[in-house]
Amino acid sequence: MKVLITGTAGFIGFYAVKKFITEGYDVVGLDNINNYYDIKLKYDRLNESGIATEVRDNITLKSTKWEKYRFIKLDILDELGTDDLFKRERFDLVVHLAAQAGVRYSIENPKSYIASNISGFHNILDACRKYSVNKFIYASSSSVYGMSKNPILSVTDEVVSPVSLYAATKKSNELMAHVYSHLYNISTIGLRFFTVYGPWGRPDMAPFLFADSIIKGKKLKVFNHGDMQRDFTYIEDIIEGLFALAKTHFTDPYNIFNIGNSKPVKLLDFIQSLENSLGKKADKEFLEMQPGDVKATWADIKELVFAVGYSPNTNIDQGVDKFITWYRNYYMI
Repeated sequence: MKVLITGTAGFIGFYAVKKFITEGYDVVGLDNINNYYDIKLKYDRLNESGIATEVRDNITLKSTKWEKYRFIKLDILDELGTDDLFKRERFDLVVHLAAQAGVRYSIENPKSYIASNISGFHNILDACRKYSVNKFIYASSSSVYGMSKNPILSVTDEVVSPVSLYAATKKSNELMAHVYSHLYNISTIGLRFFTVYGPWGRPDMAPFLFADSIIKGKKLKVFNHGDMQRDFTYIEDIIEGLFALAKTHFTDPYNIFNIGNSKPVKLLDFIQSLENSLGKKADKEFLEMQPGDVKATWADIKELVFAVGYSPNTNIDQGVDKFITWYRNYYMI
Protein backbone atom coordinates (compact mmCIF):
# COMPACT_ATOMS: atom_id res chain seq x y z
CA MET A 1 0.00 0.00 0.00
CA LYS A 2 1.27 3.45 -0.92
CA VAL A 3 0.86 6.35 1.50
CA LEU A 4 1.59 10.07 1.21
CA ILE A 5 2.60 11.69 4.50
CA THR A 6 2.78 15.48 4.40
CA GLY A 7 4.90 17.47 6.85
CA THR A 8 7.62 14.81 7.13
CA ALA A 9 10.33 17.31 8.06
CA GLY A 10 8.08 18.17 11.01
CA PHE A 11 7.76 16.51 14.38
CA ILE A 12 4.76 14.17 14.05
CA GLY A 13 5.39 13.54 10.35
CA PHE A 14 8.96 12.43 11.08
CA TYR A 15 7.70 9.74 13.45
CA ALA A 16 4.82 8.76 11.15
CA VAL A 17 7.27 7.97 8.34
CA LYS A 18 9.24 5.61 10.58
CA LYS A 19 6.09 3.79 11.72
CA PHE A 20 4.59 3.28 8.27
CA ILE A 21 7.93 2.21 6.79
CA THR A 22 8.58 -0.36 9.54
CA GLU A 23 5.06 -1.71 8.95
CA GLY A 24 5.88 -2.35 5.28
CA TYR A 25 4.19 0.59 3.56
CA ASP A 26 5.55 2.37 0.48
CA VAL A 27 5.90 5.96 1.74
CA VAL A 28 6.28 9.28 -0.02
CA GLY A 29 7.04 12.21 2.27
CA LEU A 30 6.33 15.84 1.47
CA ASP A 31 7.36 19.10 3.14
CA ASN A 32 8.10 22.68 2.09
CA ILE A 33 10.70 23.09 4.88
CA ASN A 34 9.60 26.60 5.80
CA ASN A 35 11.41 28.75 8.35
CA TYR A 36 8.69 28.98 11.02
CA TYR A 37 11.30 27.45 13.33
CA ASP A 38 14.91 26.26 13.05
CA ILE A 39 15.42 24.77 9.57
CA LYS A 40 18.45 22.83 10.81
CA LEU A 41 16.21 20.73 13.04
CA LYS A 42 13.98 19.96 10.05
CA TYR A 43 16.92 18.94 7.90
CA ASP A 44 18.33 16.84 10.73
CA ARG A 45 15.00 14.97 10.95
CA LEU A 46 15.23 14.34 7.21
CA ASN A 47 18.83 13.16 7.58
CA GLU A 48 17.73 10.79 10.33
CA SER A 49 15.24 9.38 7.80
CA GLY A 50 17.95 8.82 5.22
CA ILE A 51 17.27 11.95 3.15
CA ALA A 52 20.85 13.14 3.35
CA THR A 53 21.48 14.70 -0.05
CA GLU A 54 20.74 18.25 -1.16
CA VAL A 55 17.00 18.93 -1.07
CA ARG A 56 15.66 20.96 -3.99
CA ASP A 57 12.14 21.96 -4.96
CA ASN A 58 10.03 19.32 -6.75
CA ILE A 59 12.86 16.75 -6.86
CA THR A 60 12.04 13.32 -5.42
CA LEU A 61 14.86 11.86 -3.31
CA LYS A 62 15.29 8.26 -2.23
CA SER A 63 16.13 7.48 1.38
CA THR A 64 19.51 5.86 1.99
CA LYS A 65 18.08 4.26 5.15
CA TRP A 66 14.73 2.87 4.03
CA GLU A 67 14.23 1.40 0.56
CA LYS A 68 10.52 2.19 0.52
CA TYR A 69 10.81 5.85 1.51
CA ARG A 70 11.04 8.79 -0.90
CA PHE A 71 10.83 12.50 -0.13
CA ILE A 72 9.83 15.51 -2.21
CA LYS A 73 10.19 19.16 -1.23
CA LEU A 74 6.87 20.64 -2.29
CA ASP A 75 4.57 23.34 -0.94
CA ILE A 76 0.95 22.21 -0.55
CA LEU A 77 -0.02 25.63 -1.93
CA ASP A 78 1.48 24.53 -5.27
CA GLU A 79 -1.73 23.25 -6.85
CA LEU A 80 -0.13 22.07 -10.09
CA GLY A 81 2.77 20.36 -8.32
CA THR A 82 0.38 18.66 -5.91
CA ASP A 83 -1.87 17.49 -8.75
CA ASP A 84 1.12 16.11 -10.64
CA LEU A 85 2.33 14.23 -7.55
CA PHE A 86 -1.07 12.59 -6.97
CA LYS A 87 -1.47 11.75 -10.66
CA ARG A 88 1.98 10.17 -10.79
CA GLU A 89 1.92 8.21 -7.53
CA ARG A 90 -1.74 7.11 -7.14
CA PHE A 91 -1.82 6.97 -3.35
CA ASP A 92 -4.05 4.58 -1.40
CA LEU A 93 -3.83 6.63 1.80
CA VAL A 94 -2.97 10.24 2.64
CA VAL A 95 -1.83 11.29 6.13
CA HIS A 96 -1.93 15.09 6.04
CA LEU A 97 0.19 16.58 8.85
CA ALA A 98 1.60 19.64 7.04
CA ALA A 99 0.24 22.91 8.41
CA GLN A 100 1.23 26.29 9.74
CA ALA A 101 1.51 25.50 13.44
CA GLY A 102 1.48 27.67 16.55
CA VAL A 103 -1.34 29.40 18.38
CA ARG A 104 0.34 32.71 19.22
CA TYR A 105 2.09 33.03 15.84
CA SER A 106 -1.37 33.04 14.22
CA ILE A 107 -2.08 36.34 15.95
CA GLU A 108 1.04 37.90 14.40
CA ASN A 109 0.88 36.29 10.93
CA PRO A 110 -2.74 35.40 10.15
CA LYS A 111 -2.33 35.24 6.37
CA SER A 112 0.12 32.35 6.55
CA TYR A 113 -2.54 30.30 8.38
CA ILE A 114 -5.25 31.06 5.85
CA ALA A 115 -2.87 30.09 3.05
CA SER A 116 -1.43 26.86 4.43
CA ASN A 117 -4.20 25.59 6.68
CA ILE A 118 -7.15 26.39 4.43
CA SER A 119 -5.98 26.78 0.81
CA GLY A 120 -3.21 24.19 1.18
CA PHE A 121 -5.52 21.81 3.02
CA HIS A 122 -8.07 22.11 0.23
CA ASN A 123 -5.45 21.36 -2.43
CA ILE A 124 -4.59 18.06 -0.71
CA LEU A 125 -8.22 17.18 0.01
CA ASP A 126 -9.35 17.90 -3.55
CA ALA A 127 -6.47 15.86 -4.97
CA CYS A 128 -7.73 12.95 -2.86
CA ARG A 129 -11.12 13.34 -4.54
CA LYS A 130 -9.70 13.70 -8.02
CA TYR A 131 -7.41 10.68 -7.79
CA SER A 132 -9.67 8.38 -5.75
CA VAL A 133 -7.64 8.14 -2.53
CA ASN A 134 -9.29 5.56 -0.25
CA LYS A 135 -8.67 7.30 3.09
CA PHE A 136 -7.63 10.78 4.23
CA ILE A 137 -6.29 11.23 7.77
CA TYR A 138 -5.51 14.79 8.84
CA ALA A 139 -4.27 16.79 11.81
CA SER A 140 -6.85 18.82 13.65
CA SER A 141 -6.13 20.19 17.14
CA SER A 142 -7.42 20.34 20.69
CA SER A 143 -7.40 24.12 20.20
CA VAL A 144 -10.76 23.84 18.39
CA TYR A 145 -12.41 23.52 21.83
CA GLY A 146 -11.47 27.13 22.64
CA MET A 147 -12.62 28.29 26.08
CA SER A 148 -14.87 25.29 26.63
CA LYS A 149 -16.57 25.18 30.03
CA ASN A 150 -16.43 21.38 30.10
CA PRO A 151 -13.49 20.06 32.17
CA ILE A 152 -13.13 16.99 29.94
CA LEU A 153 -13.16 17.74 26.23
CA SER A 154 -15.24 15.39 24.10
CA VAL A 155 -15.70 15.14 20.34
CA THR A 156 -19.44 15.46 20.99
CA ASP A 157 -18.95 18.95 22.47
CA GLU A 158 -19.87 22.00 20.43
CA VAL A 159 -16.77 23.72 19.05
CA VAL A 160 -18.03 27.12 17.98
CA SER A 161 -15.86 29.47 20.04
CA PRO A 162 -12.20 29.30 18.96
CA VAL A 163 -9.86 31.82 20.61
CA SER A 164 -7.11 31.84 17.96
CA LEU A 165 -7.04 31.94 14.18
CA TYR A 166 -5.03 28.71 14.26
CA ALA A 167 -7.96 27.00 16.02
CA ALA A 168 -10.40 28.50 13.53
CA THR A 169 -8.43 27.10 10.58
CA LYS A 170 -8.37 23.64 12.19
CA LYS A 171 -12.14 23.72 12.68
CA SER A 172 -12.42 24.81 9.04
CA ASN A 173 -10.46 21.68 8.07
CA GLU A 174 -12.99 19.51 9.87
CA LEU A 175 -15.86 21.24 8.06
CA MET A 176 -14.20 20.86 4.66
CA ALA A 177 -13.52 17.18 5.35
CA HIS A 178 -17.19 16.72 6.25
CA VAL A 179 -18.28 18.22 2.92
CA TYR A 180 -15.97 15.94 0.93
CA SER A 181 -17.05 12.88 2.92
CA HIS A 182 -20.69 13.77 2.27
CA LEU A 183 -20.40 14.67 -1.40
CA TYR A 184 -17.75 12.19 -2.56
CA ASN A 185 -17.86 9.43 0.05
CA ILE A 186 -14.16 9.93 0.93
CA SER A 187 -13.24 8.32 4.25
CA THR A 188 -11.86 11.19 6.33
CA ILE A 189 -10.44 10.98 9.86
CA GLY A 190 -9.60 14.13 11.81
CA LEU A 191 -7.26 13.86 14.79
CA ARG A 192 -7.54 16.46 17.54
CA PHE A 193 -4.00 16.27 18.94
CA PHE A 194 -3.40 17.17 22.59
CA THR A 195 0.03 18.72 23.42
CA VAL A 196 2.35 16.25 21.70
CA TYR A 197 5.91 16.13 23.06
CA GLY A 198 9.05 14.00 22.91
CA PRO A 199 12.46 13.74 21.20
CA TRP A 200 12.77 15.72 17.95
CA GLY A 201 9.88 17.95 19.06
CA ARG A 202 9.18 21.53 18.03
CA PRO A 203 11.39 24.23 19.61
CA ASP A 204 8.43 26.60 20.02
CA MET A 205 6.70 24.17 22.40
CA ALA A 206 6.85 24.19 26.21
CA PRO A 207 9.29 21.26 26.74
CA PHE A 208 11.92 22.94 24.54
CA LEU A 209 11.38 26.44 25.90
CA PHE A 210 11.36 25.31 29.53
CA ALA A 211 14.39 23.02 29.20
CA ASP A 212 16.36 25.77 27.46
CA SER A 213 15.52 28.28 30.21
CA ILE A 214 16.41 25.89 33.03
CA ILE A 215 19.71 24.79 31.47
CA LYS A 216 20.80 28.35 30.65
CA GLY A 217 19.61 29.82 33.96
CA LYS A 218 17.16 32.17 32.22
CA LYS A 219 13.83 33.30 33.57
CA LEU A 220 11.25 30.62 32.85
CA LYS A 221 8.01 32.37 31.89
CA VAL A 222 5.06 30.70 33.59
CA PHE A 223 1.78 32.05 32.26
CA ASN A 224 -1.49 32.40 34.17
CA HIS A 225 0.69 32.21 37.30
CA GLY A 226 1.07 28.46 36.74
CA ASP A 227 -2.66 27.78 37.05
CA MET A 228 -2.79 25.71 33.85
CA GLN A 229 -3.09 22.06 32.87
CA ARG A 230 -2.14 20.28 29.68
CA ASP A 231 -2.89 16.76 28.45
CA PHE A 232 0.76 16.10 27.53
CA THR A 233 0.91 13.12 25.15
CA TYR A 234 4.11 11.31 24.27
CA ILE A 235 4.84 11.18 20.53
CA GLU A 236 5.09 7.39 20.20
CA ASP A 237 1.68 6.96 21.86
CA ILE A 238 0.25 9.39 19.31
CA ILE A 239 1.77 7.48 16.41
CA GLU A 240 0.39 4.14 17.62
CA GLY A 241 -3.10 5.63 17.65
CA LEU A 242 -2.68 7.22 14.23
CA PHE A 243 -1.44 4.00 12.67
CA ALA A 244 -4.24 1.94 14.22
CA LEU A 245 -6.77 4.28 12.61
CA ALA A 246 -5.05 3.93 9.24
CA LYS A 247 -5.67 0.17 9.38
CA THR A 248 -9.30 0.41 10.54
CA HIS A 249 -12.34 0.55 8.26
CA PHE A 250 -15.25 2.76 9.32
CA THR A 251 -18.78 2.48 7.94
CA ASP A 252 -19.30 6.21 8.43
CA PRO A 253 -17.01 8.08 6.00
CA TYR A 254 -16.59 11.08 8.36
CA ASN A 255 -14.85 10.63 11.71
CA ILE A 256 -13.24 12.85 14.35
CA PHE A 257 -11.17 11.57 17.28
CA ASN A 258 -9.44 13.11 20.28
CA ILE A 259 -5.94 11.69 20.56
CA GLY A 260 -4.30 12.47 23.87
CA ASN A 261 -3.10 10.92 27.09
CA SER A 262 -6.32 11.64 29.02
CA LYS A 263 -4.23 12.38 32.11
CA PRO A 264 -3.82 16.16 32.38
CA VAL A 265 -0.70 17.45 34.13
CA LYS A 266 -0.44 20.70 36.06
CA LEU A 267 2.04 23.05 34.43
CA LEU A 268 4.07 23.38 37.63
CA ASP A 269 4.24 19.58 37.93
CA PHE A 270 5.51 19.37 34.37
CA ILE A 271 8.20 21.93 35.17
CA GLN A 272 9.17 19.94 38.26
CA SER A 273 9.53 16.82 36.12
CA LEU A 274 11.92 18.75 33.86
CA GLU A 275 13.83 20.01 36.90
CA ASN A 276 14.17 16.46 38.22
CA SER A 277 15.40 15.14 34.88
CA LEU A 278 17.87 18.01 34.42
CA GLY A 279 18.99 18.09 38.06
CA LYS A 280 18.52 21.85 38.18
CA LYS A 281 15.86 24.22 39.51
CA ALA A 282 14.00 26.69 37.33
CA ASP A 283 14.03 30.45 37.94
CA LYS A 284 10.31 31.05 37.43
CA GLU A 285 8.66 34.30 36.37
CA PHE A 286 4.90 34.22 36.86
CA LEU A 287 2.89 36.13 34.24
CA GLU A 288 -0.69 36.70 33.10
CA MET A 289 -2.44 34.50 30.55
CA GLN A 290 -1.35 35.01 26.94
CA PRO A 291 -3.85 35.96 24.20
CA GLY A 292 -5.20 32.90 22.41
CA ASP A 293 -4.22 30.51 25.18
CA VAL A 294 -6.54 28.26 27.21
CA LYS A 295 -6.37 27.32 30.88
CA ALA A 296 -6.70 23.54 30.63
CA THR A 297 -6.92 20.64 28.19
CA TRP A 298 -8.11 17.14 29.03
CA ALA A 299 -8.96 14.67 26.28
CA ASP A 300 -11.93 12.35 26.45
CA ILE A 301 -10.59 9.47 24.33
CA LYS A 302 -13.37 6.91 24.75
CA GLU A 303 -14.24 6.97 21.02
CA LEU A 304 -10.64 6.20 20.09
CA VAL A 305 -10.39 3.48 22.73
CA PHE A 306 -13.59 1.88 21.39
CA ALA A 307 -12.52 2.17 17.74
CA VAL A 308 -8.95 0.82 17.92
CA GLY A 309 -8.20 -0.07 21.55
CA TYR A 310 -6.00 3.01 21.94
CA SER A 311 -3.97 2.85 25.16
CA PRO A 312 -1.31 5.53 25.77
CA ASN A 313 1.17 4.15 28.29
CA THR A 314 4.00 6.69 28.64
CA ASN A 315 3.71 8.67 31.87
CA ILE A 316 5.03 12.21 32.14
CA ASP A 317 8.26 11.34 33.99
CA GLN A 318 9.16 8.64 31.45
CA GLY A 319 8.38 10.93 28.53
CA VAL A 320 10.30 13.87 29.96
CA ASP A 321 13.35 11.69 30.66
CA LYS A 322 13.36 10.47 27.04
CA PHE A 323 13.00 14.02 25.78
CA ILE A 324 15.81 15.36 27.99
CA THR A 325 18.14 12.50 27.01
CA TRP A 326 17.61 13.36 23.35
CA TYR A 327 17.87 17.10 24.04
CA ARG A 328 21.26 16.72 25.77
CA ASN A 329 22.60 14.53 22.97
CA TYR A 330 21.28 16.74 20.16
CA TYR A 331 22.65 19.96 21.66
CA MET A 332 25.69 18.21 23.17
CA ILE A 333 24.93 19.51 26.65
